[in-house]
Amino acid sequence: MTAPTRIRATLKEGATELRMLLAHPMENGLRKDAEGKLIPAHFITELSVRRNGELVLAADFGPSISTNPYLAFSLAGGAVGDEIAVSWRDNRGETRSDTIRIA
Repeated sequence: MTAPTRIRATLKEGATELRMLLAHPMENGLRKDAEGKLIPAHFITELSVRRNGELVLAADFGPSISTNPYLAFSLAGGAVGDEIAVSWRDNRGETRSDTIRIA
């Protein structure tokens, strides 16, 4: 299992600003190791973000995304204590879900 997703959610001028750093190797399957063998593909394929259970972002990723992807975006509204949940699935079927509350 990978390290927890680092999520920061803050209220600013009537909007919720979200920043997150996903811990994932994001290998595209084209790089070679020191011995010249191909490193197998391993990348996030699906990502979702929910606020209080309501889907606010759904994204499909591919192998061209960099290692440890960083995402930042704003949502209209929000309140202190709202729950933000970030979930992803990769091409190997591994999943990760992390939640925080807006401070």
